[in-house]
Amino acid sequence: MTADDPHTAETTVLDAVDRKIIAALAKDGRMSMTALAASVHISRAHCHARVQQLLKSGVITGFTINVDPAKLGLGASAHVILKLRQHNWRALRQKLLAIPEVWHVTLTGGPMDVILLVRARDTADLRRVVFDEIQPLAGVVDTQTFMIFDDQVSRSALH
Repeated sequence: MTADDPHTAETTVLDAVDRKIIAALAKDGRMSMTALAASVHISRAHCHARVQQLLKSGVITGFTINVDPAKLGLGASAHVILKLRQHNWRALRQKLLAIPEVWHVTLTGGPMDVILLVRARDTADLRRVVFDEIQPLAGVVDTQTFMIFDDQVSRSALH
């Protein structure tokens, strides 16, 4: 099993308590183990063991923060859709991830190959990123840019 190939990962069976733990941590990853245990109605020791097992199995891969891009001075966001030459997509993915304005890279199936989440200072900066940094990359055949007017983060699909 490799981190780059999610298709080789084993499926972990989650019960209702695991799903409650994941949902609670998705809402507030900073909550204490005591508060988490109380929210899912189990002992602190049992909760700690469950969280450790979720980490060990790879169901929980880490803890992150959500930031407000506008408060970072990033007022323009877009999904940039790429059509690629397929021969070297792994190397291209690394080049895309090295661009600071690229926040997320998703490999897809269908008529387009990659969806990027790009955040920039303003539309002029966004245009610079797309035209000067993304389009010239070897392997990029075509791009389409879809401006984001408003976006919300779903805390968890496990409600």
